[in-house]
Amino acid sequence: MPDPARPGDDQQTVTASLPLLLLDVDGVLNPFAAPACPPGYTEHDFFPGEPPVRLCPAHGAWLQELATRFQIVWATAWGADASRLLAPLLQLSDIPMIAFPPAPFRPRDKLPAIIRYAGHRPLAWIDDALPPEAHAWAASRRVPTLLISIDPAEGLTRPVIDQVRQWAEHQTAGESLKT
Repeated sequence: MPDPARPGDDQQTVTASLPLLLLDVDGVLNPFAAPACPPGYTEHDFFPGEPPVRLCPAHGAWLQELATRFQIVWATAWGADASRLLAPLLQLSDIPMIAFPPAPFRPRDKLPAIIRYAGHRPLAWIDDALPPEAHAWAASRRVPTLLISIDPAEGLTRPVIDQVRQWAEHQTAGESLKT
């Protein structure tokens, strides 16, 4: 039960009851494989000597919309840099992250940390490099799990946001029927 003496405790309880939205950066928010910076995106030189990071300001509003239905979690090799560099540009509040092995690593190396973090919570995972092991894990889970593969040349699109939102609404409707 939330403790009224602890500010934010109500929010933690609400957030913990929401499904997780696991969000990758490169390929999802940053369409690195596009031959040129796509319309609506701007390039940012965050890391000297590396290609610029392409970001679309609309993603911030889209993710804020999903934050009412999900606990958004960074699932990216960016680690703490995602919140430090991207959250302010996208006008997102502090987002927790899943700690992964040091980069570079294979996409399947994300899975053990995601399994530990997710526990038995429903989740949607948006990534450009979902390995076969992730699909096998998702199929074997006893809680709703949605995997969405993103084209790294296109990045996150409004239809994907709508798909995830509708999935969350379906989960909420299902929970309402159980109570």
